[in-house]
Amino acid sequence: MKKAWYLVVLLTVFVLVTLPKLGNATDKEVTLTQEQSLPTVETAENLRNLLKESQSSRTLMGQGRLYAGDEMLGAVNKSTQTTTSAAPSSANFAMAGSSDHSTTNLQVEGVDEADIIKNDGQYIYQLNNQELIVTQAYPANQMNIVSRIGFKKGEFTPQELYVDNHYLVLIGNAYYPETSSPDTLKVQPQLQNDSQVQIYPPVLTRSASKVMVYDVADKTNLKKLREIELDGDYVSSRKIGSNLYLIANKYLDTYQIMEQGAEPPLPSYHDTAGRGDFVTIGYKDIHYFPQSIEANYLLMAALDLDQRDKEMQVAAYLGSGQAVYASASNLYVAVTQYQQIQQPDSSLSETTVEAQPASNSSSASSPAITSKKLIPSPFKLSTALYKFGLAQGGTTYKAKGEVPGTILNQFALDEDKDRLRIATTSGQIWRTDELTSKNNVYILDESLQLTGKIEDIAPGEKIYSVRFMGDRGYLVTFKSVDPFFVLDLKDPTAPTILGALKIPGFSDYLHPYDENHIIGFGKETIEVSQNTGRGILPGESGGSTAFYQGLKLAVFDVTDVAHPVEMFKTTIGDRGTDSEVLRNHKALLFDKERGILSFPVTLMEVADPGGINSKNVFPDYGQFTYQGAYVYHFDLVKGFTLKGKITHLKNDDILKSGQYYLNSSKAIERIIFIKDTLYTLSPEMIKANDLNSLQEKNSLILNKL
Repeated sequence: MKKAWYLVVLLTVFVLVTLPKLGNATDKEVTLTQEQSLPTVETAENLRNLLKESQSSRTLMGQGRLYAGDEMLGAVNKSTQTTTSAAPSSANFAMAGSSDHSTTNLQVEGVDEADIIKNDGQYIYQLNNQELIVTQAYPANQMNIVSRIGFKKGEFTPQELYVDNHYLVLIGNAYYPETSSPDTLKVQPQLQNDSQVQIYPPVLTRSASKVMVYDVADKTNLKKLREIELDGDYVSSRKIGSNLYLIANKYLDTYQIMEQGAEPPLPSYHDTAGRGDFVTIGYKDIHYFPQSIEANYLLMAALDLDQRDKEMQVAAYLGSGQAVYASASNLYVAVTQYQQIQQPDSSLSETTVEAQPASNSSSASSPAITSKKLIPSPFKLSTALYKFGLAQGGTTYKAKGEVPGTILNQFALDEDKDRLRIATTSGQIWRTDELTSKNNVYILDESLQLTGKIEDIAPGEKIYSVRFMGDRGYLVTFKSVDPFFVLDLKDPTAPTILGALKIPGFSDYLHPYDENHIIGFGKETIEVSQNTGRGILPGESGGSTAFYQGLKLAVFDVTDVAHPVEMFKTTIGDRGTDSEVLRNHKALLFDKERGILSFPVTLMEVADPGGINSKNVFPDYGQFTYQGAYVYHFDLVKGFTLKGKITHLKNDDILKSGQYYLNSSKAIERIIFIKDTLYTLSPEMIKANDLNSLQEKNSLILNKL
């Protein structure tokens, strides 16, 4: 009976994995499935079979990374943000303006995301290297450290935190040494004689995602209430009210499992609430995602912080979480899937070339030579979506869906009225045939079934930023210019493009100002002729390449949706100028009511643009000249007005810096405000400035002497 059941499972896996591979290379149909429940692994042998099926996919995964970018923007490999952050799904345009202190920039209102710095309107809670530092920040003239908790390097690395009126939740990775069993001890002969020497196995390290919950009633003496661990590395988390949701990935060593016959390790967890013992999750309780099998356990934990004696709920899946999006009621995990496109011909194609005669040859012609040319086998990437309902201290698997292409980051996902909107890029930007990159937007219902779509947007380009806001969506693609698309998503069965704007540069992050204005943060670009290496002239023919320049801030006016315009624009620095806000929206401070817009900048400037010291005819990189916070006032009348800049560097730091600034201890990471004071934070210092005049009020050194 067991054998028959096992064969049914294997046949099911074979069908699920094999059938999609029979598809056509140009087939753009969205394949979506809904499952009432996911299958379970059941046995170690079945786990090995599932991993064997996934090995070819992992090969293609590496192949997909071969075509990441270079110095030219046409092939830049944009970073995907699997971490958290900020701004509304629908209409949370002025969410920071109603409080007397700033909060973390969130993607969805009411769904908190962890960060390295939080504040409660009086105290600042900061992760600083291997320490948690609590500082009384307000009033500024009484700023002082009230508590600091250190963690031993190599044992625990704090990464992010949450703070509310009752709890401080610290999240990071813990590391534990593991030694192999005596059975794995290897014995090898010594080279000089017949005696033997024992070769001991190396010391291995097991990582775990660790959560520590503290009572913040007494800021000078934080009391630890609870400790939680999940096997694997921390991926992401969300906090909704008192409910915390945590996701971790545990890697499986396929060489030991498949080649050496080692017993596959089982995931485990522990929670000091309840029994507090370590709990191992058995094969019968590990589910897997058909067609998305990876050598990894995805662990999802849920707990209610207010229920201190109730053990957390943990679910285990054979797979991984790459991007996480959460609404107030659902959490979505996105996983990239790789499928090789079957072609009738071999990947080795024959090409005929005419041999060139040698310079001293009298022959008028030479025979043609047939040679083999290696052409990479094309492959298709898709995104599998797994939907989990969020309940009081628990999660419930709801549905699975799949769409062509891959997503940029969490902002490519958005839930609105029980529908999920998702933006993807399919194909490869380096190709010039029918498999070139194209961009798409899909709308899925509550069961992750397709209801509407827009496909083949901006062929040959890829998505650089996405923002969904209520019935509209905004999409930025790029290769040489920045097409800014305005999408109408009101009818989920028939989404349409309302208008588009093509301008130089691109936006990495889009932040809503109000329902008709969007602020873009990105890079300015210059289009350079491949023939002359100079800027493109009107009417000039031939190929071109786009090179990024300094930071670019732009405001898009979409009042006339058919004709969006770039209302305001300002640029910062030259080629090489950078800001964390381009990769992590949590680095942005924005308050519409006060007109404050601030973010950290690493400034690079070219002393003599195009001068005799220029190394080539292409745009030069700048030299490091500054690191600090740029503070703007922004409104729809005057646009961007630079109020001032704040730095933690001294003149000597800049003089010692060289081409690049590498001393990160003085690099400003976050900017916040509490009442009338603006605070800039680096690992070394907290500096307090007047919110209006930017005049310095006080500073506090954080490093221990």
